[in-house]
Amino acid sequence: MTRYTAALLGLVAVCCDALPMRSPLTPVRRSPATGPLTVSRRNPRYFTDDPRTGRAVYLTGTETWAVLQDQGPGDPPPAFDWEGYLDTLVTLNHNYIRLYSWEQADWTAETKGEYRFAPLPFLRTGPGLALDGKPKFDLTRFDPAYFDRLRARIQEAGRKGIYVGIMLFNGWSIEDKDFGADTPWKGHPFNRANNVNGIDGDPHFHDDGKETHTLEIPAVTRIQEAYVRHVIDAVNDLDNVLYEISNESHPHADQWQYHMIRFIQAYEATLPKQHPVGMSAEYPDGSNASLFASPADFISPDDSGGYSSAHPPAADGRKVILLDDDHLCCHEPDWVWRSFLQGMNPLFMDQWGATGNMIGASQQDARDPQWPLLRRYLGYTLTYANRIPLERMTPHGELSTSGFCLADPDDPHPQYLVFLPDERSVTVNVSAARGPLTVEWFSPGENEVLIADPVQGGSPRLLRAPFGGSVVLYLH
Repeated sequence: MTRYTAALLGLVAVCCDALPMRSPLTPVRRSPATGPLTVSRRNPRYFTDDPRTGRAVYLTGTETWAVLQDQGPGDPPPAFDWEGYLDTLVTLNHNYIRLYSWEQADWTAETKGEYRFAPLPFLRTGPGLALDGKPKFDLTRFDPAYFDRLRARIQEAGRKGIYVGIMLFNGWSIEDKDFGADTPWKGHPFNRANNVNGIDGDPHFHDDGKETHTLEIPAVTRIQEAYVRHVIDAVNDLDNVLYEISNESHPHADQWQYHMIRFIQAYEATLPKQHPVGMSAEYPDGSNASLFASPADFISPDDSGGYSSAHPPAADGRKVILLDDDHLCCHEPDWVWRSFLQGMNPLFMDQWGATGNMIGASQQDARDPQWPLLRRYLGYTLTYANRIPLERMTPHGELSTSGFCLADPDDPHPQYLVFLPDERSVTVNVSAARGPLTVEWFSPGENEVLIADPVQGGSPRLLRAPFGGSVVLYLH
């Protein structure tokens, strides 16, 4: 048995007679993101950047609330460290950003008192003052500062090999979700008190904007469509773009989201490039069935289907699943591996940069050692995804006594990627393999690789893990 110690950006052989090899923890050299992405026909659990070859593109990364719009108490709100954030993602070997956006200019359901967001898509021209004391919005005029920043950040991410999911709307911008802190509707441009266009997103005087995420108000829908067109016009030529209709809209927003998905697909059909469009979990009391029934290319379900459990369901290829823990609960670092081995693309909702009374500051304890571990695990899964023939690999939990296995048993030279959450041994059915298989063990917690003696294919094999804690086994 040959032992290696693996570092995030390099590999050092401990034994003097060790043969050189590429560490599974050593990211392949970063290159610009290519695309546009399309759903892989060969393995529709993933996207591909080349429909001719079907090469699978696995997406994973850390997201945070202020990545597009500066936000927080004060006027102007504190600037977000975009460059530092982007450099961190590259170091962690992440390749996806969910570009969070907010519709309101002030106030939030998660914090008490003034909490500003800037920039916003619409210009503030007046005449007259909105409820936050600034000029009212003109909903027919777009603010170049917002769209210039949007495009620039997507371009910068693309050069570093990172794909960007553009969030277009946000359910937390139109209602307080019964959190009781404050109401974002006071600062929303569609509030009748905040625009010069006579738009009233609360015609029934419910003191929220729930109707704006339905098709009930045609004048609002037309403005939303114009905004979406303006976003698409700003970024259509870029390869690393995906669209997400909304973050956690209420459950009655289904038909509005379906409409927006089809609207984007129809409009981009007239343009040079077409990009994936996604639908995320609705909150509260959303239904994952409505996501699977949607015309979306990808979905982000909530935990009602067991997606945050110890054994999440395997992706069946009906939709690409970006499994975003923003919509889940009770996650821990091993959740990353369980999701990956079940054919999904895990994302982590991070409190990166949140301090004081900013959104996210109380969501997690930044000193908790599981958060850095979880961030690293995401990067480790991407390294494996880029090593294995992922376009041929599908969940085959039945081939491993651990219940977690990605495999291509129908290939003449099958490969197996297995996760052991806590077992010290595992039996893997390698009956489809003919000839010897390299045995590679990886300890995510210890950041260490061991290469064991090869095993012969042709029948189930019992293998004993050389590490404690959770372990990854790669047979190839």
